[in-house]
Amino acid sequence: MNADWEVEIGGDAPVIEAFWPGFIDLRAHPDRVSAIVETVTFPPLAGLLQFLNAADSLLWTSKCDVWEPEPYAIALYIDMLPCEGSVFVKWQAAAAFCREFVHRLARRATDDCTADLVIRQAIAGGVTGFGITAYLSASGLDKPQAATLLATAIAGFSDALPRVSPPAKPGSKLQ
Repeated sequence: MNADWEVEIGGDAPVIEAFWPGFIDLRAHPDRVSAIVETVTFPPLAGLLQFLNAADSLLWTSKCDVWEPEPYAIALYIDMLPCEGSVFVKWQAAAAFCREFVHRLARRATDDCTADLVIRQAIAGGVTGFGITAYLSASGLDKPQAATLLATAIAGFSDALPRVSPPAKPGSKLQ
């Protein structure tokens, strides 16, 4: 997979506003993924959103979109923020995450697909910091092939994402 990352901060650069009016908290309500119109347009996106918002994920998502930039291409983006602290406090922490993630993505054998990670300023409630917009795209000989390739890219994206252990369940303490 062709993968890269960059930083777009300041000036007229977009800002991730996590709790926008249409926000659906998929960590708290994973069953609401079907309420996101883009998952109807491109069903493989639903699985990726559920994966990114799972209890053992390092990230949570705030927004996404799917579009066709060319007749035989399909693309999507997802705004992602870290679970720890709701935003990356420093852009350098987001850069370290992107650097490692791009290294993992580059090892995926999907040449017709691209993953671009863009570090942006982010606002999550009253907390400001940085988040990542992930762009995935694929092009093929026709629309169905492009969709299949993008679904493959989503699988590679999921496989490359580092995971954490699920939180420990409360239990009795040893004294």
